[in-house]
Amino acid sequence: MSQAPNPHLVDADTITGEMHPIRRVVIALGSNLGERMASLQGALTALADTPDVFLTAVSPVYETEPVDSPEDAPHFLNAVVLLDTTMPAQRLLDRALAIEDAFDRERTGVLNEPRTLDVDLIVVGDRRSDTDALRLPHPRAAERAFVLQPWHDVEPDAVLPDAGPVADLLAELDSAGLARRDDLVLEIP
Repeated sequence: MSQAPNPHLVDADTITGEMHPIRRVVIALGSNLGERMASLQGALTALADTPDVFLTAVSPVYETEPVDSPEDAPHFLNAVVLLDTTMPAQRLLDRALAIEDAFDRERTGVLNEPRTLDVDLIVVGDRRSDTDALRLPHPRAAERAFVLQPWHDVEPDAVLPDAGPVADLLAELDSAGLARRDDLVLEIP
C-alpha cells in the first residue's frame, strides 16, 4: 500500500542531499521569425513536458514592436507563463536554452536580433543571480512593457523582486507598441 507524500516536507535530492523547494517562476516567451504562434505554443508544450515543472497560467498573446533591435526587425508575439517547479534555476535555464535550440534559435551576436524563439527566465522564486550565464531577476524586465503587461494580466498583484509591484512599473512605461491579440490563444497542454 502506498501513501501520499507529506505535503509539509521539502523534498531533498537523494544523491546530493540538495533541497529543492517549490518555486514560482515567471517566463517570458517571444518570437518574431517564422511561424511565431507555433513557436510560442511549442515552447509552452515543451515546458509542460519538463519533469518537475507544473504550468499554472499563460497570459494573453501580445504583438509588440521590437525594442532595441535592428531597424528592419519584424514585430514580436509575446506571452508570459507562470509555473511552479522544484528545478534549480541553472537547470531551468538549461531547459529554456534547449527549447530555444529546438526551434532553431540562431545566435549571431547581434544585440536583440530577430529570433524564432526567446525563452527568458524573469523570476525564479526569490533567487538572485548575477553571473554572466544567469541574471535573476531578469535585469531589464522592469523596463519591458511586453513582459510586464502579460504578467500583470495573469497575476495583477505580482511584484518584481528588487523593482516593485508590476502594476506600478507598468504605469511608468510607454506601452504604445503593445497590442493584445485576442484572436491568438495559447493553450496549456
